[in-house]
Formats: sequence, C-alpha cells, structure tokens
Amino acid sequence: MDARVSYPHTIKIGTRGSPLALAQAAEVAARLAASHRLPQEQFEIVPLTTKGDRMDEAPPPDVGVKGLFTLELEERLLSGELDLAVHSAKDVATVLPDGLRLSAFLPREDVREAFISRSGYKLWELPPGAIVGTSSIRRRALISMHRPDLVVVPFRGLVGTRLHKVESGIVDATLLAMAGLNRLGLPHAATQVLDPRDFPPAPAQGAICIETAVTNSAITELVSELNDPASADAVICERAFLRRLDGSCRTPIGAHAVCHGNEIVLRGLMIDSEGTNPKRVIVRGYRTTAQKVGEEAAGVILSGAFPRRVLP
Repeated sequence: MDARVSYPHTIKIGTRGSPLALAQAAEVAARLAASHRLPQEQFEIVPLTTKGDRMDEAPPPDVGVKGLFTLELEERLLSGELDLAVHSAKDVATVLPDGLRLSAFLPREDVREAFISRSGYKLWELPPGAIVGTSSIRRRALISMHRPDLVVVPFRGLVGTRLHKVESGIVDATLLAMAGLNRLGLPHAATQVLDPRDFPPAPAQGAICIETAVTNSAITELVSELNDPASADAVICERAFLRRLDGSCRTPIGAHAVCHGNEIVLRGLMIDSEGTNPKRVIVRGYRTTAQKVGEEAAGVILSGAFPRRVLP
C-alpha cells in the first residue's frame, strides 16, 4: 500500500441485506484488510434494502430486474455516503450510471446452476407435471427446452426462503446458483449440479464485483488490488455479450466465458421465453479484446449465422 494514500477513518461498504450479500461484503472487507494490512474495524458494512428486495412477487413482464438490486447502493456511492459497493455481478446493469465504475472482480466462484428437488430426483428424472419454481426467465426457458412436460411457476425469495419452500412442498424443485450455496455453506442442498453447456448460467454468474465512484481515486486504488484478471476478463466478455443483445432481463440469455492462457472462449445462448429456437454461438479470441469477443458473439447471433470462430 502506498503510504501517501489517505483513506477514510471508516471505509463504508454498501451491500444488500440478504445473508448471501452480507457474506459477500464480509469477504471483500476481509480481503481488503488483509491485502492492505488495515484493521478489520476500519471497514463498516452498510446493508440497504433495494427495490428488488421489496418486490414480493416476480417483476411484471415489462420490467427487467437488472439494476433493481443496485440502484439504492449506486445513489449512495454518488452522494459519497458509501465508499464502495459490493454486488453479485449478474445483478449489475450493463450500462452503469455516470460517475461509477466496476473497479474489481474477485476470483469467480462456481458458475453452474444447482438443481434442488424435494424428492431427490434429478432434473431429467422428475415425473411429468412436476412443479418447478423460478422467476428467472432464463431458467424458465431452459427448463421448458429440456423438460417441456414440467410446470414452471413464479418463485421468489432469499436462498433460505426458497429452500424452505421446496422442503415444504410448495414446489417440487427449484434452481439456484451453485456459487450462492457455496458461499452460504450449503453445497449439500444441491440435488444435481447442471453442466453449463446444457444449462448456461446468467452472464457474470458466480462473480462478486466492487463498484466505486470515478472521483474517489483513493478507494478505487484500494479495491483494485483485489481484482482477479481472469475473472474480470470473463465477466467483461459476458457483460458485453448481454449488453449488445439485451441489457435487461426480458430476454433469456446465457453466457459462459473461460480464459485459457492469453485466449478467451465464450459460449453464448439466446432462446425464446417458451424454450424454443435456441441460438448458440462459440467465439474464441484474445483476452486483451474480451469486450470485443462478447460483442462479436452477440453480433453472430443477431446476424442469424452461428459458426465457430477461431483465432487468426
């Protein structure tokens, strides 16, 4: 740490108030304290209730959920009430408010989807007519594609709430991000971990990002040391893919980018909400052009041609 850099006596970390969000914020605080040899007490976690948290039911069809879990945090970043905000990267809108930036991405957790069923059946084993709860249009579409004989119903709530609803028999099964279960110490809750090639994750799933104000150079420098380059490149690629196709959550879109040395490979999918007409693409490029790779992958889908692209 540069001794000339001055930080606030108390560094305020904004986050949602859910158990998972608080765990993520605590991880960031611990990493910052260790990285900069600062006392843990110098970091204050400030939980906020966001618009997304206040919605008891699924958002109406004309309202995507991108940004619903970040708006209040971003307002306080801009006002200076918070020094930084910790988000699940998949919840962050693809276009940030003016004056804000994503300054670091932590090493990415498991990107895969966890299938949780009350009976212990795997997705392919559920009997016809079984009820699967999810409010993700991507998950709904993929379930409909793989198992059109199942009934998919809206299903919201925190991780613990949804697990309890499954256990109580309100639905027969649901899907959650494996990363969230791992971070909450609940990996055993997964009945089945789905292959991302069959069930592609949401863009940026499994990644924690840190958002800061552009004008707050000291805090931006502080958090930048936590940035994991491979995770950052993968998420930047996936977010570019999402942004060019549809920056909201109204279109079922899956994406998974993986870094191999100086290369990055993106597998992307766009599908109709009914689970029909899947459009898949695989694009390979250089990590130094991760954003361009994501944009090119989206362009291939929009053009209606789906070849595999390789490095020149």
